Amino acid sequence: MTFGEKLKNARKEAGFTQEQFAEKMSISRSAVAKWESDKGMPDVNNLKIMSQLLGVSIDHLLDEDESLNLMETREPINLDSFEKTGHCRDKKDAACFARFPNADAIYPLIRTKKMNKKEAILDFLVKPGVVQLGDYINNSDGYYLVEESGKQLLVRISSDFMFISQLTNKVDPKKFEIDNNVFKKATCRLK
Repeated sequence: MTFGEKLKNARKEAGFTQEQFAEKMSISRSAVAKWESDKGMPDVNNLKIMSQLLGVSIDHLLDEDESLNLMETREPINLDSFEKTGHCRDKKDAACFARFPNADAIYPLIRTKKMNKKEAILDFLVKPGVVQLGDYINNSDGYYLVEESGKQLLVRISSDFMFISQLTNKVDPKKFEIDNNVFKKATCRLK
């Protein structure tokens, strides 16, 4: 699948028309049409913005040989409507538990960024852990591995949306990688 095809699919799955997507990105609709028809490529800053808007990795958009590891849906949520109860540590836990009441297992995950060489050197020179801390500050979403009816779902909960991705390959809940993220099972288990 080409970059343009992946961009078009991701835009449609996110529920944006070309016009709406262009407006969110502060670009022209013709630029979106050009990218989707593989007649041009966005710059790095636009790739970052579109990745965040569409909830897909830059790697996925750019790697034409890669088959996407997950099929993602996005649901709006209001975290204020959930209460911390029982095994739930916070409202994100409560939202995940409420969305998947029939799950066989729900594992809260700890996400860390897989650092490249430059980031690892910077992290070592400045202070170990500073790159991961910066990444956490930029992304404090809750992550969960949900096992339900023989399927594994990666669930990401932000303040406004719940992103649900069906994994195409089985992963070990203890530790697995997707794109530039390393996920480890937290010590607790919701279900």
